[in-house]
Amino acid sequence: QVQLVESGGGLVQVGGSLRLSCAASGRTFSNNVVGWFRQALGNEREFVATISGSGGTVYVDSVKGRFTISRDNTKNTVYLQMNSLKLEDTAVYYCAAGPRLSTLSRSYNYWGQGTKVTVSS
Repeated sequence: QVQLVESGGGLVQVGGSLRLSCAASGRTFSNNVVGWFRQALGNEREFVATISGSGGTVYVDSVKGRFTISRDNTKNTVYLQMNSLKLEDTAVYYCAAGPRLSTLSRSYNYWGQGTKVTVSS
């Protein structure tokens, strides 16, 4: 079992920055792929970014150059640094852990409760 807890969400203005954290406990964390997904009101959950245990990353096109995913295995934590935030980044952000690098939510076995990010003008 892996337990995931997200933090760092909040209210930020357009162009601002936030850093989300995903703290994991339970099974060996460093072997897990960890992804970030988001769900805006009325929309389906969508992939944002993912990172493998060795640091390989994949991003959705809409966040490339603005978001950076990273991990600190000594702290069992994955981060999502979000810069140049846009109104359309407003969503609940979820982290998830799974066995393989994937952009598909069904590939992830463990999910956090989410943290809300609101970008205002």
